[in-house]
Amino acid sequence: MIFVTVGTHEQQFNRLIEYVDNLKKDNIITEDVVMQTGFSTYEPRYCEWSKLYPYKKMIKYVDEARLVITHGGPSSFIMPLQVGKIPIVVPRQLKFEEHVNDHQLEFAKAVAERQHNIITIENIDDLKDTILNYNDIIKNMNASSEGNNAKFNERFSEIVDELFAESGKKKH
Repeated sequence: MIFVTVGTHEQQFNRLIEYVDNLKKDNIITEDVVMQTGFSTYEPRYCEWSKLYPYKKMIKYVDEARLVITHGGPSSFIMPLQVGKIPIVVPRQLKFEEHVNDHQLEFAKAVAERQHNIITIENIDDLKDTILNYNDIIKNMNASSEGNNAKFNERFSEIVDELFAESGKKKH
């Protein structure tokens, strides 16, 4: 099963929801797909979905999924890492009116570069091949948060601090 979550941000994320629904429609994805669509206006026709799921159900889906596809919200991509899975992260982007800026894209790229434990998809057309080759892609990646939450949180905090420092420099 593939689980897709777009979080609870009030802007749509039709680009991701429709793309995955079409992969299912075209039998490129043959396994079950469950989606949490949030405030997207596109309603999937080929996947099980709900706008929102209770937290416990989200955890259940993440745990049961072979792979998890998320938006770029840290809470959404940390959840699969906590159960030893490498998420595919498709950040929301300003140019598609999915968020107010590109912070998800910048943050996901930084985490992928520094932690090497998420797969970031900037161009939605790359998602198909990533799904089809997922098992090969993750072979040499570190799926855990090293079993040490304190260390993970410390490094995560460093990344956030670095991003804020870089952001502050751009404004001056």
